Amino acid sequence: MDRIEKILNTKSISLYWKCQLLGWGTVSIYWAYVVYNRDGYGYFFTFLNYVLDIAIGIVLTHGYRFFALKFKWNTLSLRQLFVRIVPSIILLAVLYMEIVDLKWYSYWTIFGDKEVDLLESLKYWDPVLITGLRLMSIWILAYHLYHYYQKEIETAQQNAELSIIAKQAELDNLSEQLNPHFLFNSLNSIKSLVIENPKTARRAIDLLSDILRSSLYEKDASFISIKNELGLVKDYVELEKVRFEERLNMLITMDEALEGYMIPPLSIQLLVENAIKHGIDKRIQGGSIMLSIVEKDGQLIIVVQNPGQIVDHGAKTGIGIKNLTKRLLLQYNGEASFTLKNEAEDKVTATLIIPIRKK
Repeated sequence: MDRIEKILNTKSISLYWKCQLLGWGTVSIYWAYVVYNRDGYGYFFTFLNYVLDIAIGIVLTHGYRFFALKFKWNTLSLRQLFVRIVPSIILLAVLYMEIVDLKWYSYWTIFGDKEVDLLESLKYWDPVLITGLRLMSIWILAYHLYHYYQKEIETAQQNAELSIIAKQAELDNLSEQLNPHFLFNSLNSIKSLVIENPKTARRAIDLLSDILRSSLYEKDASFISIKNELGLVKDYVELEKVRFEERLNMLITMDEALEGYMIPPLSIQLLVENAIKHGIDKRIQGGSIMLSIVEKDGQLIIVVQNPGQIVDHGAKTGIGIKNLTKRLLLQYNGEASFTLKNEAEDKVTATLIIPIRKK
């Protein structure tokens, strides 16, 4: 079956030849009608004239196409192309006139039993030359406009591919920045436990190992399910609770139906990490982190709240938040948003709004 399809594809008529046959076949119908009704050619000679008219048009225009491709006229600027098109149209129109005149001369002298002077026949220009000018102008302009349009499409496709490659490269770069950033903060948390509580430090190292394993497994993915992301968040909070003990608590509010929705990896984890670093860590009594995830109007609204206030704006300008903002811009083309602001009653709210994406 595949072999038959390949044979059919190789034998199929190209778009160029379809347009040639259809275009000249349609135009030549008018002249067939004229010679049949006006000149009384009869069925056979009318059909023969029809075929010859198609052949004349195709031979002349195909010759032009061969010439244009050989000298790469489609790569020229519009100004350079224009100074070549105008003489070409005139030349093709004159050739069209002479060939058509020669065709009529042959018919009348051979089959029409008329004495017609060859030179006088070849000088006959109205309306044949005008018709040639009109037909060749339409064909050449249509030919170059089509190629100009194709070139614009190819350029747009190439630009789109380059844009995608650039975005992917930037995303990869951001992902490479994110894992060292996360590792650095986690190791700082463990460092303080190594001397004071080696047993707890060993547990923390085990948790960090699990977290890094998960993050490395997902690092090449553009999206991760909320369920997997929350698993990483819970491991991270447990790791931090080794250091903060009872000073750190977390409450998650979410409908289980949202677990399969896809989000950028480490996005919620980053917000929780930011809340601990700039909120809980700065308070002697610690506090609770409130995480809520809801679906509304075709969007996911992820809110992380922690006690504290943004004073030095370090939480807004850190590498993690800058990283997240860039990733959102690249992955959602401006359709996602992130805000971090102070609320009343000593509270900071981080809100991430992204379009819904399912597996």
